[in-house]
Amino acid sequence: MNTHQKALRNRLQAPKLDGEVPVYFGVALAASAAADPDKIAVIDGDTRLDWAEFYIRVSRVAAQLAARGYGRGDMIAALSENSADYLTLYCGVLLSGACMVPLPQSAALPALQKMRADCGATLLFTSAAQREVADQLAADVVIDLADLMTWAGDAPINAPADVAADDLFDMIYSSGTTGTPKGIAHDHRFRARQLNRMPLFGLNDTAVAMMSTPLYSNTTLVAVLPVLAAGGTVVSMPKFDAGQFLELSQTHKVSHAMLVPVQYMRLMGHPDFDRYDLRAYRAKMSTSAPLPGPLIERILNRWPGELYEIYGMTEGGVSTVLNCRAHPDKLDTVGTPAEGCDVRIIDEAGNELPPTQYGEIVGRSGSMMPGYYNAPDKTDEVLWRDANGFDYIRTGDMGRFDEDGFLHLLDRRKDMIISGGFNIYATDLEHVLRAHPAVADVAVIAVPSEAWGETPLGLVVLKSGATDNAEDICAWANEQLGKTQRLSAVVLRDDLPRSEIGKVLKRELRAEYGSKG
Repeated sequence: MNTHQKALRNRLQAPKLDGEVPVYFGVALAASAAADPDKIAVIDGDTRLDWAEFYIRVSRVAAQLAARGYGRGDMIAALSENSADYLTLYCGVLLSGACMVPLPQSAALPALQKMRADCGATLLFTSAAQREVADQLAADVVIDLADLMTWAGDAPINAPADVAADDLFDMIYSSGTTGTPKGIAHDHRFRARQLNRMPLFGLNDTAVAMMSTPLYSNTTLVAVLPVLAAGGTVVSMPKFDAGQFLELSQTHKVSHAMLVPVQYMRLMGHPDFDRYDLRAYRAKMSTSAPLPGPLIERILNRWPGELYEIYGMTEGGVSTVLNCRAHPDKLDTVGTPAEGCDVRIIDEAGNELPPTQYGEIVGRSGSMMPGYYNAPDKTDEVLWRDANGFDYIRTGDMGRFDEDGFLHLLDRRKDMIISGGFNIYATDLEHVLRAHPAVADVAVIAVPSEAWGETPLGLVVLKSGATDNAEDICAWANEQLGKTQRLSAVVLRDDLPRSEIGKVLKRELRAEYGSKG
């Protein structure tokens, strides 16, 4: 364990389970390949890899990394859309014992440069579409994923590298534009416990799972990794398209999908949805943003299989699950805490609140990040400690439990915007807008969007004498923001409502512009 990992582990301790023997991903992957080598493991367009071929490729990538000196404690980064090659790389890095760092291609270049520098990855893999950006991230070596197997060569097939529970597995970066984006570290203990839990949703060796959200998102990993570990099949989409999703689902008899609410909205709104045969579906899962009750009802009525709403964080700690078909009277909740998860509600002073009172949601479970990489101060900020000295992760979300133990999300403590399933922080967008020479004051809020669920709206007060128009300011800001962060519009105002102590009253602004809360 290197110095950074020791520092991480000293900040936050996930609960230890008596008699626990974790099954690590590499070992599980090898067992899956041996159990049914002729079964299809990955489908990507015209590419179909059976388990024997997929594992040979993965193992050769791992062996080549080892031959070049990469292993436990090393970071390997990638910048790419979903593909069979990217899945091969991801698994190969894990088999080598190194830590995978999937960089978000939607982030702006300055943020990506900070991420690469923060994790210290000297080896970077990229798709052809991302090559120009990848070349600007200052990695020592940049390799095209299209050349992955040529780079790997005919390396011998070795057993997965030995790893310890505290070794880093992967790191998911936030995509802020100010400061250094936070690296959310996951160790092998974190992922092993997820692998044990996800088969409850049927993510086992019989599953055919659609991968339609990007690999840099924990939303994707929490479903795809268990299917691969169990020996199932993954159908990869480079980019989500509702029509293609339905076509692939029918063609490959897809049984499972992890989606975000905006994807469900687009699928339910597709004019040909009911023409497709989706009877193979056994379960769909939704996460990253609340799933509206009316939309849940449409899904249950028109799409075979169960529907689970999952509330959680990339940092771990909190996890609740709602079986939507089993609890039709609780569709305005996010369910009850998952097995082994302890969820509490606290007030502004950090005091625990009784059921039915709302406050900030905090949680503790077997799957908890060891900390933010290189940022112990940020880790401290996200922790709440109970009277017994146990650490819980603060969500920044407001909620309450009802009399039946179901969790209601009431508001966000932070001004977070969830657009297309991705978290956007209003403060990051405000920082960019404030840098415009004509802007005197600014607030960014979430407003409803049929395409994205929510979208950021910039509310701007111009400096005295400024004559800039809203469209030009919006375009100027969007040139500096990542793809998922971009403002839908800018509105010019005479002033912003403020409290007596000078705080912008965003609740009033949201009410004025038709947003919830």
